[in-house]
Amino acid sequence: MIGRTQLSTAEHDEEFHEQAVNANGFGAAFAKELEMESAASRKCLEGFSMDLFKWKPHEKSMEMGYLAVLVAEIPKWITAMITGDEIDLATFAHFEPKTTEELVRHFDENVEEAKKALQNLPEEELGKQFYLKVNGATVSEGTKLAMLEPTINHLVHHRGQLSVYMRLNDIAVPSIYGPSADDRSF
Repeated sequence: MIGRTQLSTAEHDEEFHEQAVNANGFGAAFAKELEMESAASRKCLEGFSMDLFKWKPHEKSMEMGYLAVLVAEIPKWITAMITGDEIDLATFAHFEPKTTEELVRHFDENVEEAKKALQNLPEEELGKQFYLKVNGATVSEGTKLAMLEPTINHLVHHRGQLSVYMRLNDIAVPSIYGPSADDRSF
């Protein structure tokens, strides 16, 4: 796939859309990409310890637990984008896991729902507007096509943060795009 840094947003969206349509539809192509990224995300969540929920590396950083929940919930955003026209981050109800197993199960459920929504995504939905809001104020907007791809990038970004938090707490970092110092199973 072509990255945003190589083309302008409009050129990228057009090129990505063309590639997706040629690969049996955008939804199917995007579901495949989500599935690929989900395996590594799941491994990171499995390594998370609830004892570290409030831990953060710096006063300006997110708490490790919030970050883990965010990784688990970003796939839910994909479903919300496909089935609705907005997410308001101020009113978005976050899951409150009691155990790591509950967190992983929540992630798995969100991924499955997102994949189903993507596989059933009507092509005409891609051109409809989607709004990301905070307390009712729009902070980002664009077509669903333009908003869906950065959502997976957002998942990858926060998973990367989580892997750094894991390293700082001597939690084994799994292989993600290649071997890690802890996991050579690539």
